[in-house]
Amino acid sequence: MKIHKEGRKIILIEIAILTLIWYFFPELNILLVILILFTMLTIYFFRVPNRELNIKENNVYAPCDGKIVVIEKTIENEYYKDKRIQISIFMSPLNIHNNLYPISGEIEYTKYHPGNFLFAWNPKASTKNERSTIVINNKKISILIRQIAGALARRIITYPKKNDQVNAGNELGFIKFGSRVDLFLPESTKINVKLNEKVIGGKTIIGIY
Repeated sequence: MKIHKEGRKIILIEIAILTLIWYFFPELNILLVILILFTMLTIYFFRVPNRELNIKENNVYAPCDGKIVVIEKTIENEYYKDKRIQISIFMSPLNIHNNLYPISGEIEYTKYHPGNFLFAWNPKASTKNERSTIVINNKKISILIRQIAGALARRIITYPKKNDQVNAGNELGFIKFGSRVDLFLPESTKINVKLNEKVIGGKTIIGIY
């Protein structure tokens, strides 16, 4: 296990504050205990496990750890403007929060949208909250991934740029402190997960194309 690069600065600041309080105000025992616990929680949140991924062609992999909260056919209005299968994965603050590419291919579209901070399980979160949209296309499939901020998550990190070549299982980005990821897949995709199922990023097969 390692600490994600997006969390290292935050953790160093917390440790510095903790050290200063311990050095100058050692009598503040309760505050020190609270800060130690908070720092430990931050370290836990930004953890990244070492995983052996067995990526195979024609599979759409989970882009994150979490729980399936939506499986439905819907109109995707931002990019495709047609009917797609929407799969939504809710990430609690205790889940791993780095996001992975579900398939290999070329980045066809990226766009960041400022917005609200509704709870991630709210159906309106997909179009109302702060979010980042990425479209990946290869010779066999085109899919849309949407990183969505939740009530606690107020910063979305998205690494790819248009025309980048990416590989399934590699890191796409990070969402801080509780959030959701939506996938929009072609109607022909064979869905391999069920509602309320727990999924593991880069390992669980969401669908087959």
